[in-house]
Amino acid sequence: MQEYSPSLANRVLVLNQSYEPISVCSAKKAFLLIYLLKADLVAEREDRVLRSVNATYPYPSVIRLSTYIRVKFKNIELSRRNILRRDNNQCQYCGKISSPLTLDHIIPRSRGGMDTWDNLVTACVRCNNRKGNQTPEEAGMKLAKQPRKPHHVIFLKNFMGKVDEAWKPYLFLD
Repeated sequence: MQEYSPSLANRVLVLNQSYEPISVCSAKKAFLLIYLLKADLVAEREDRVLRSVNATYPYPSVIRLSTYIRVKFKNIELSRRNILRRDNNQCQYCGKISSPLTLDHIIPRSRGGMDTWDNLVTACVRCNNRKGNQTPEEAGMKLAKQPRKPHHVIFLKNFMGKVDEAWKPYLFLD
């Protein structure tokens, strides 16, 4: 097998033994896990194969670890970047995807509002200024969706970019 090629850099979804998504790895690492019997092939890419001098192997798209790994998921850090990512870089009041975007406290800090997942949303400068030091109800503005702390699977999906069709059942995207 070649030492390294761009085709082996493609991403593969890694499932725990319980079929819970836990990470994404390169096709090279996925192949090694399968070859060393540390993982099983769950779904393969139909449009590609891996070739060595003597054999042809299916190109992995989804693999499942052979043994259950106890994963303590990191707490998703509350940051401006993660709030923007959670809200799809879209104003939660008017829906615009324009820059510059700001963070807005639903309950203003001057009224005891905290920096929490449930109290911060993405807002355009115009909506943030219009809302001012009021709650959305007082300002006559409605949130597109109620903010909440994202689940790690959602952030895993966002980091992946384009999602392979074979991954959707395991990421609960059907």
